[in-house]
Amino acid sequence: MQLDVGPELRRVRESQKLSLRSVASAVGVSASLLSQVETGKTQPSVGTLFALVHHLGMSLDGLMAPSTRESVPTTRGTTRARDNAPQRPAGQPARPVVQRREDNPNIELQNGVRWERLAAHDATKVDPLIVTYAPGASSSADGKMMRHESVEYGVVLEGQFTLRVDFDTYTLEPGDSFCFDGSRPHLFSNHGDVPARGVWFVLERRDLSYEVVHDHDGERNKVAR
Repeated sequence: MQLDVGPELRRVRESQKLSLRSVASAVGVSASLLSQVETGKTQPSVGTLFALVHHLGMSLDGLMAPSTRESVPTTRGTTRARDNAPQRPAGQPARPVVQRREDNPNIELQNGVRWERLAAHDATKVDPLIVTYAPGASSSADGKMMRHESVEYGVVLEGQFTLRVDFDTYTLEPGDSFCFDGSRPHLFSNHGDVPARGVWFVLERRDLSYEVVHDHDGERNKVAR
């Protein structure tokens, strides 16, 4: 079940009465790029999607499971999608114990990255994903490292991932696993000639804010801290 995340990102932005230009500026992309994402003309990179989800007060689960979306007031008078524990509408049954492969919600992201959301529980903040990187794919189309409000856990199933965290670079092969705080600058990529595939668990954190930092190549980048 492939999802087009653009319309939902636009719906949440407009429900908060935020202009396209202000959101684009806050997450470090151009207004034209954000407009293309919202209209489905292009897909965001992993880093851009994390930044948008954080800025709009959403969760990956809320974005990838439309039936759980719900808007609630915030202290600043806008509405944000409830992200701590998505609520089911009255009378709607609990999520099934088993989710079949063909029912996995999935997103095709920029630069050859694909996410599939696995079965999840309403009461948790963990987003379980099958992540696939095509040969040459990267979590950032321009090679910039990203930081966001989560702790990431994962295990490689197929192929080979290259993971940069801070100043260290790791080559991950099938059976290798990782865990790191997403607030550390990091970048995933696939330098091999076959797809790389793994299972990721993204544990959300809400105690971070955005700042502009220099990545290791001297570039300025809008990130979450």
